[in-house]
Amino acid sequence: MTMDKTPEAPERSLDQSKMPYQLPFPPEAATEIVVPSALPEDERVWVPQMENVWFRPLCLHTGQGYWINLLRVRKSGVLSRHRHPAPVHGFVLRGRWHYLEHDWVANEGGYVFEPPGETHTLVVPDDVPEMITLFHITGCMIYVDPWGKQTGYEDVFTKIDMCRKHYAQNGLGGDFVDQFVR
Repeated sequence: MTMDKTPEAPERSLDQSKMPYQLPFPPEAATEIVVPSALPEDERVWVPQMENVWFRPLCLHTGQGYWINLLRVRKSGVLSRHRHPAPVHGFVLRGRWHYLEHDWVANEGGYVFEPPGETHTLVVPDDVPEMITLFHITGCMIYVDPWGKQTGYEDVFTKIDMCRKHYAQNGLGGDFVDQFVR
């Protein structure tokens, strides 16, 4: 005996390529950071670091001990001598710079990887009116003299403190920095 089979309706497939993820995110996961204008129009967002040198925080991660910021320099000359015990990544957005200890130049559009253990002296050439570089720094920057004696340091916590004080003094409010802290 033969049974007639009814043809099944073709399976409709939904295009899931543009469907957002449907499950909840882990409750312990940090929230994302979206900075609509990394190069801000409001000068108050730039935190002074020394004369003619500012940084603009993008991410200050206390749990992993790193920070990502834009470094802006509007002067030529030696900026700082420092050591990194952890890796650093940089991307030059404007201008150029180099280290006294190396023969390469970080030009606009260039990427720099600095391995752990690097000690170097950052120099902005005389003919560069403005240098802006995106840096991702893990751990700390240890400022040293030419023979390696420590003269100071910065880490994610000192960066947060600098931001909080600056924003409190310039009308943005000390809590303005909180949007960058994870």
